[in-house]
Amino acid sequence: ALLPALLLLLLPLAALAAAAVLLGLPGYDIPPGVNQPAKLRLVLTVLLGTAALGRILEKTGLCSQITFGRYVRQGRKLGLDPKLFIQDLQFNKVPVRVYQPKATSDGPRRGILFFHGGGWVFGSLDTYEKVCRYLSRESDSVVVSVQYRLAPEHKYPAAYEDCLSATQHFLQHLQHYAVDPARVTVCGDSAGGNLAAAVSQTLAGSSDLPRLRAQILIYPGLQALDFNLPSYQQNRGVPLLFRERAAFFALLYLNGDALHMQEVLEGSHIPPDMRLKYRKWVSPDNIPEEFKVRGVMPLRPTDFIAEVYETVKRFCEPNLCPLLAEDSVVHQLPESFILTCEYDVLRDDGLLYKKRLEDNGVPVTWYHLEDGFHGIISLYDYCGVSFPSGKRGLDSVVNFLKSL
Repeated sequence: ALLPALLLLLLPLAALAAAAVLLGLPGYDIPPGVNQPAKLRLVLTVLLGTAALGRILEKTGLCSQITFGRYVRQGRKLGLDPKLFIQDLQFNKVPVRVYQPKATSDGPRRGILFFHGGGWVFGSLDTYEKVCRYLSRESDSVVVSVQYRLAPEHKYPAAYEDCLSATQHFLQHLQHYAVDPARVTVCGDSAGGNLAAAVSQTLAGSSDLPRLRAQILIYPGLQALDFNLPSYQQNRGVPLLFRERAAFFALLYLNGDALHMQEVLEGSHIPPDMRLKYRKWVSPDNIPEEFKVRGVMPLRPTDFIAEVYETVKRFCEPNLCPLLAEDSVVHQLPESFILTCEYDVLRDDGLLYKKRLEDNGVPVTWYHLEDGFHGIISLYDYCGVSFPSGKRGLDSVVNFLKSL
């Protein structure tokens, strides 16, 4: 409740922070090929200004930078939706928001479990309200948005456990929401895509619950072994997810801190034998050549540091890094939809998982936004600033859902 008052008191500091951000913007890489580069620069200015002001607040002891960032990202509350029943509930003590179309239906509807993005650190039911309303209205589906616990307060596997628990509850009570047991899908973007993939893998071998119809992974982060894949090199400075921030978020989710981030970025955290073991799945060799034309530098292997590995060895668990799941699990997965963006450090995670699924006989629909950047789906209509590519991506998800 104090944050609005603090904002008014700190407007002069905010102006200074914004000025510093604007002066620093030329250091960021916004390629001319991205969708709406001028608008992206505007959004980036807001986000970096928020981060700068958050640092000031943290240094003065008023609140943490993360707390301030979460507050600003909440956005304004939306009014009632004439086409949807919306209610806040709890599934196995996990907060959820359920969106149900008001229109009558000829039969049970499809159901969607939605896990929001935000690096496991940011994001909420309110942050993704527009996206979930859009999915429910346009695909005529019951959408369940899940508010999982966030890092660094709640480390791995808290977020995964919450998403799994909420999904299991929904699958056990589908009749209450008039949902077809044969048409339930898990969906998520970024960190939410990671959680959707992990939940899908866990439920793949389950015989006591309805089988998932599909998984929808929107620019998902699926591994933390190699932060030097082609997309990480090409897009390291492209908003809205920089290479360093990707490693920062993964470490915050895993350990609650970002210690050893530099070693993780360099690749010193994985033993040579383990790197060799997973090379069949995590390798630039598995990335199609057309995604390497923007230039990829062969990197000198770094020395393995055992002490660092001891702090991050859970990166090799599929519930945290789904790309590392065994073939025996992957081949049981449901039909999949993967959306990737050209100007995104996580692009190659999606491409590598696409190959893994296809190699294991799983049907995959792939949609690639050639002018897209990380986070563009949730910016399809951001505070009056629209990104047409984000709308195209969101509509591709809706079209896939309608085909199920």
